[in-house]
Amino acid sequence: MGQALCICSRGTVTIENKKYFFIQKLGEGGFSFVDLIEGHHDGKFYALKRILCHDEECRKKVLHEVEMHRLFNHPNILQLTAHCFIKKGQKCEALLLLPYISSGTLWSVLEKLRDENSYMPEERILHILEGICVALKVIHDRDYAHRDIKPTNVLLDEDDRPVLMDLGSMNKARIEIKGSREAMIIQDWAAEHCTVSYRAPELFAVKSHCIIDERTDIWSLGCVLYSMMFLEGPYDMIFQKGDSVALAVQNAVTIPADSRYSLSLQHLLSSLMAVNPQERPSIAWILNQVKQLHPVIITQNSCRT
Repeated sequence: MGQALCICSRGTVTIENKKYFFIQKLGEGGFSFVDLIEGHHDGKFYALKRILCHDEECRKKVLHEVEMHRLFNHPNILQLTAHCFIKKGQKCEALLLLPYISSGTLWSVLEKLRDENSYMPEERILHILEGICVALKVIHDRDYAHRDIKPTNVLLDEDDRPVLMDLGSMNKARIEIKGSREAMIIQDWAAEHCTVSYRAPELFAVKSHCIIDERTDIWSLGCVLYSMMFLEGPYDMIFQKGDSVALAVQNAVTIPADSRYSLSLQHLLSSLMAVNPQERPSIAWILNQVKQLHPVIITQNSCRT
């Protein structure tokens, strides 16, 4: 937990003996809130994630998220600056201090493009995708999986550098399932932690004897790639209509016939979203493919000008 002392008062919060000033609310969801705050000691802006913990189980989840952050020190993975807990009656509130990235999430960029009736150029898609792949490779090389890759969990820093955030769903990459009871536990866990429209098919109906591995992230990565190409996830509308995403993901993803993107990018998308996880490529292979595609697109663009 660290040597953390928090004393909160109106408009200010002190974390690890450093005072921060509240600026404004950035967002909220469930039992968590995100505020924009400014450091009194350095004048920098930070994002303060506040999580209301009703019981010890919730507190353990926060500590797990802290532990996952501490595993990595990489420019494409969001760093945790500090954290602490404060008592609030019978409950407690966890405070996670994070860097503030003013550009917002990948999803906010896609929403803006959609509102403008525009699109994301293939070169930009490949640039962002490469950064996400680099982050995922770091995570997978440590034998972990993120488990909740989606556009709202990708921040875009300067020069469109993607930064993966929200590590609370991260766990060991390989989970061996022995029996129906364990399968149901993992299935219930996935329903709680893995966003439904970006969730891999094998997590909807977990088999009684199988291994769930990091290729759940590859499927979700495919959904993110699709969202950059078509400005919405492949199953977003199905979920919004109230139809069954669990049934929809059992079939190969449909790529719109009028796609403006190269066949190479479309083929890459199809490979990431193979229904059978055994047929999905590794993150190392994907990163290599993206690097090969990237200079090709740049060259093609140069020839057109």
